[in-house]
Amino acid sequence: MRILSALAAGCLLLTACNNRKKADLLVVNARIYTVDSSFSIAEAMAVKDGKILATGSSAAVEEQYNAPEKLDAGGKAIFPGFIDAHAHFYQYGLGLQTADLTGTTSWQAALDTLAAFGKTHPDGWLIGRGWDQNDWSNKSFPDNTELNRLFPGRPVLLSRIDGHAAIANEHALSLAGLKPGAALTGGEVMVKNGKLTGLLIDNAVDLVANHIPDPGSDMIANSLQQAQSNCFAVGLTTVDDCGLMAPTIETIDSLQKAGILKMRVYAMLSDVASNYEWAFRKGKWKTDRLNVRSFKIYGDGALGSRGACLLAPYTDRPGYYGFLLSQPAHFDSVAALLYEKDFQMCTHAIGDSGNRTILRAYAKYLQGANDRRWRIEHAQVISPDDFAKFGAYNIIPSVQPTQATSDMYWAADRLGAARVKNAYAYKQLLQQNGWVALGTDFPVEDISPFKTFYAAVVRKDAAGFPENGFQTENALSREAAIRGMTIWAARANFEETEKGSLEAGKLADFILLDNDLMTAPADQLLQTRVMRTYLGGEPVFIR
Repeated sequence: MRILSALAAGCLLLTACNNRKKADLLVVNARIYTVDSSFSIAEAMAVKDGKILATGSSAAVEEQYNAPEKLDAGGKAIFPGFIDAHAHFYQYGLGLQTADLTGTTSWQAALDTLAAFGKTHPDGWLIGRGWDQNDWSNKSFPDNTELNRLFPGRPVLLSRIDGHAAIANEHALSLAGLKPGAALTGGEVMVKNGKLTGLLIDNAVDLVANHIPDPGSDMIANSLQQAQSNCFAVGLTTVDDCGLMAPTIETIDSLQKAGILKMRVYAMLSDVASNYEWAFRKGKWKTDRLNVRSFKIYGDGALGSRGACLLAPYTDRPGYYGFLLSQPAHFDSVAALLYEKDFQMCTHAIGDSGNRTILRAYAKYLQGANDRRWRIEHAQVISPDDFAKFGAYNIIPSVQPTQATSDMYWAADRLGAARVKNAYAYKQLLQQNGWVALGTDFPVEDISPFKTFYAAVVRKDAAGFPENGFQTENALSREAAIRGMTIWAARANFEETEKGSLEAGKLADFILLDNDLMTAPADQLLQTRVMRTYLGGEPVFIR
């Protein structure tokens, strides 16, 4: 009887196994934040062919599905893969091949870093990025005197952290044919005592940068692979690359199809005539890893270099308002064209005047409620009279919380105590449409989504400053911050039906963390590490 009972039990077990549905991967014993409409939590999920079959309790999922691979999460938190709604993935990759001047504490320290880099990269242009005079005891912009002395026969171009200013040596200026008195729209070539200082603001940077030779195909492939590895290591599974040329997008597509590049990219084309011709000939373009349906427009400059366009003068530069990077008529014509062609318009706007100009251009064509999902990138300084326009015309604020905690040391110097209260107002912007997209703007800011989360929720820097947080009335809740980095970012890309939450039928893009962002003490959030990153059910990073 015992033998018969054992045989019967074995048959029942075999039948149960045979009746279970096939999956490729089971994830069990986890705390899965699905980020669905209820922000529900599951214990397990089954994955097949790169997509989620089901979520639920570990017992239920294991009873229904059988898979050759099983991940026991050990009770750790799992979130949807992070989506960076505003980044510069391609430029970040190329920047990894140049001198890194971020965090330098003086102009001399930047020069020392550059000189060391130049010894190991002795040929061609000497490129660097990341300096920020606001981090130095002497907060004045540098000139190129020392660059000319150190590198008399080699062109040098060093970009400020925000990319809206740069300093070039005489050799680079000469190659570009720049002379004192050069006039342009949306930029400045700085002159002192009738001589070029080397400092270039906004559109003036391109006058020199356009003379730098294009990188070779091997360098591009290596750069993007390195950028991808860094992204996967911090839990990013989709990046919005803001401002690309058509040939670069075609290169990204070819690398993805060859299996060299796995990162999912939402590509925004730069506001250049050749890109419009290319895009409208080709139409909206979507693969499983690439989405091309939008344009990045450039409204004004940055606050740190005083290029942001303000309604009233800068507090620390009387009589100076900053500037738009194009005439208002240009923004109007682009809005008309993109509305007609049904492409998304995503416009960089920092200052309150810059934002008002773009909001008015959008409103003229959107004309009330719509689902065009036109975006304003940064939306840093908003006039109190203009917040409601985001909601009235369903304009999406695409913001970068770490910019608040990077700028907070000097933002009031630029704007004054009253006006700064309407800057970095993420909660107020969230209230307009009920959702907001979050990003980092890397490499302008750090690539880490955990810094994005911390800055959005806690509104402090990594050292815990200021003690009570920076303008915490505009902090986001933890749930809102996670949504802004996942499902809302996907929605800003017209991709919310395929990613951004861990629900049946969606892509199995997810991350396993060693810390639970929803419950960890605030002072432990920045210590969070990604243990595993999965893209379409495939592990692409394991710590």
